Amino acid sequence: MNTRTVLAIALLSLTSAAHANSLCSEKEQDIQREIGYAEKHQNKSRVDGLNKALKEVRANCTDSSLRAAHQKKINEQKAEITERKADLKEAREKGDAEKITKREQKLSEAEHELKVLQARDY
Repeated sequence: MNTRTVLAIALLSLTSAAHANSLCSEKEQDIQREIGYAEKHQNKSRVDGLNKALKEVRANCTDSSLRAAHQKKINEQKAEITERKADLKEAREKGDAEKITKREQKLSEAEHELKVLQARDY
């Protein structure tokens, strides 16, 4: 094997290992970043809570649990959209233009939140 092949194999295996560990590592990095913000703003109670969360992530995080929690959020958001559609239908039946506008906005926000959730990697 030449040097390029060896280097390519090494990079592929590192990438695979990094990806396999990335979900929990990403969550840990997010918490550490939040700790930095809280320390910068001298928010001791937030730092304490985030440190507790960080310990929990380090002790219990698995990719499958993150995926399951994410799927649960997606399902909850879908249920909210169903509820918002029913609210909008009711407002349309009553003919209240102000309520219709509010319900359309809430439905739009819920649909946007679902798209954001579905766009995440896990």
